[in-house]
Amino acid sequence: MSLSTFVAGHRAAVLAAAAVVVLVAGGVTVAAVAARSDADAPGSVATASATTGATPDAASGAAGAFQDPAAPSYTPPPADATPVRLQIPSIGVDSGLEDLGLGAQGELDPPKEWLSAGWYEDGVVPGAVGPAVIAGHVDSGDAPAVFVDLAKLVPGDEVQVTLSTGSVETFRVTGSERTPKATFPTSDVYGASPTPGLRLITCDGTFDRSTGHYVDNLIVFADLVTS
Repeated sequence: MSLSTFVAGHRAAVLAAAAVVVLVAGGVTVAAVAARSDADAPGSVATASATTGATPDAASGAAGAFQDPAAPSYTPPPADATPVRLQIPSIGVDSGLEDLGLGAQGELDPPKEWLSAGWYEDGVVPGAVGPAVIAGHVDSGDAPAVFVDLAKLVPGDEVQVTLSTGSVETFRVTGSERTPKATFPTSDVYGASPTPGLRLITCDGTFDRSTGHYVDNLIVFADLVTS
């Protein structure tokens, strides 16, 4: 089963101290998007090139240097904590979380399972200051995948991430954005943030059979409410 590209590409500089930028050929920016397959192109999640220049604080989950002193106080997860479970009650998601690393060519590895989401393990731990990124497939070509209903999320819906420590980080959806891959809002997704945030990303829009990829991305934004 071949992998379709998230947007294969060249490396780019990290955005503001702890942001990881994922780039694709031709300068298209996208992160961890799921690609559909069809009869001619059985598929899986696409891959994306990314840098690994996040600061140690951001990668480990500790509060980074861009903490806003006027922002609410949060207790960051322990340095060795990792996310292990994702629950989104309003759309029936209850998934384990794979750790998404980088492949041999510097591309972001996709989740191996259609019904499992994945967390970019070199980024921010959910509950730490900054934007944590979780990605998942939208479908497998012949069946729904973990993020098939991601577009149904509305502001106020809750997203819960369980960490390896047993603690649960609860986020509240603040909005979503559907964007062409050619104009992916890198700074909005990966830019520095004074508070803990979460980005849920999948593919969306029309499936282009000539390329084997969806033409858009769907990004859901959420902020931490409890930890």
